[in-house]
Amino acid sequence: MTTIRTVTGQPAPVLGPAPQAAEGLDAYLAAGGYLPWPDPGTLLERVAAAGLRGRGGAGFPAAVKLRAVRDQPGTPVVVANGEEGEPGSVKDRWLLRARPHLVLDGLARAAAITGADRGYVYLSDDVAAERVRRALAERDLGPRVTVVLTEHTYVAGEESAVVRRIDGGPALPTAKPPRPYERGVGGAPTLVANVETLARLALLAGGGADPGSGAGAADTTLVTLSGGGRRALLTEAGHGTALHTLAALHGVPRPRAVLMGGLFGGLLGPDRLGLRLRQDELAAVGSGLGCGAIRFLGDDECPVGAAADAVALLAAESSRQCGVCVSGTRAMATTLAALAAGGCGTDGTENLARWSQGLPGRGACGLLDAGARLTGSLLAHFPHLVAAHLRRPCERCAAAPPDDGRRLRVPVPHITADTGPRARQTART
Repeated sequence: MTTIRTVTGQPAPVLGPAPQAAEGLDAYLAAGGYLPWPDPGTLLERVAAAGLRGRGGAGFPAAVKLRAVRDQPGTPVVVANGEEGEPGSVKDRWLLRARPHLVLDGLARAAAITGADRGYVYLSDDVAAERVRRALAERDLGPRVTVVLTEHTYVAGEESAVVRRIDGGPALPTAKPPRPYERGVGGAPTLVANVETLARLALLAGGGADPGSGAGAADTTLVTLSGGGRRALLTEAGHGTALHTLAALHGVPRPRAVLMGGLFGGLLGPDRLGLRLRQDELAAVGSGLGCGAIRFLGDDECPVGAAADAVALLAAESSRQCGVCVSGTRAMATTLAALAAGGCGTDGTENLARWSQGLPGRGACGLLDAGARLTGSLLAHFPHLVAAHLRRPCERCAAAPPDDGRRLRVPVPHITADTGPRARQTART
């Protein structure tokens, strides 16, 4: 089970005042949602001034992405991307289940900014899909919005895979260019935006749970904390929050290692707990915030075993379209599993070092890069543990052999359905 808490002293505009219950239209309107102002141009300026970055993984400036779609010829399409393939993340599914109107408000704002006349909500969670459909029945957004379900895989949320699936194909990445903002759904310029990004766009417009100007909406981020034998935790933290603060909040104040950004940010040692949730600080040490999933390894968990688990999951989730990705992830996973089992020689670790440096950028999506970063971060931050595994088997790894990443998965917090008057009327009709 996953619980929900806020970081002491930090604002929580996205979690809102009642995060355990789904928010219906009445509650969202009462909190200031769907305001007719500001106009699209003013809102875009506000997004740029706030420095809002995407929350799907790459952290790209939201205003730049919105302008790029707006300025393309043709009528754009906007997509709320709620398909989170990272096994340690639950924030997007929680948002769609608990605050669908906040996401849809942001989608409508993005449509107004870009000039889109239709949109999609893309996801794989049946519960979230039902909540979104009910919210759409409660409120006419203006642009025509369609809910598209897909299979839950690691690569299904990659933006070109999103476009491909909406167009009727498989949810698999395509070669780039063109990118979706140039030619996406049906050949139209397409904004593929993470649902948390859209929620924060709505808040910057003065929407629900953050009355007024939406100040601070761009300065916090949803994070999913797991590991250390503790129940997973969904929380919202300011970008100035240090990892040690989150580790203490999660109940693992002295972790052996940190698995950052889902499988995107690699492993960090305990000497890096002073790092804050800032893109520049994390990038400076070769890591990243990614989707905001952070796993703190406890005393009974080994970083070598965690890396083997994570890369095994990536190898299993490869889309099988790029030969270098299939062979590369499989080779890294096999060698890391051998290292965890005490059956790897120095030639194996030399290969791991070579792969971690030579494989990034050679696949159609970021899956291969994630595997290489995980491998390289293990070698860089835990050389003593790697050397120890070459000398003798590890008791921790033997007690928890790689399971293709199943232990990395986090359940979505239970969200009670809205039972307000509009929800009951919608259910009847």
